[in-house]
Amino acid sequence: MQQLREWGTELGRMFGLRYTTLDAEREGVYGHYGICYEDGVIKIRLRHARTGRLLKESSLVDTLCHELAHLRHLDHSDRFKGLYLEILDAARELGYYRPGPAEELGPTQLDLFGGGCGTTPRHG
Repeated sequence: MQQLREWGTELGRMFGLRYTTLDAEREGVYGHYGICYEDGVIKIRLRHARTGRLLKESSLVDTLCHELAHLRHLDHSDRFKGLYLEILDAARELGYYRPGPAEELGPTQLDLFGGGCGTTPRHG
């Protein structure tokens, strides 16, 4: 989590975004990858819903970028999507987001836009 906090702080600074806290989601919560509250609290799920294994770092960074974008846009509008992808691109350029071959098809979080945030991860 400390690494995600550092990356979140750096990415947030680059985009004029600031979270109040960034913590792991509590055990047993599987309805979403992450969540962002209006007060700037971000929680990210660390474990796969079915296997209980730790999620891949790339999935965690993807979720981090998604939740950072929610600090400005608390919806899934086109403005939100654009900001999310800009943050994700910056994370890639900084070496924070390093997706594997299966993830190169597109960010995991893009799968969620049709039905909102929440469901089990595509990979982990």
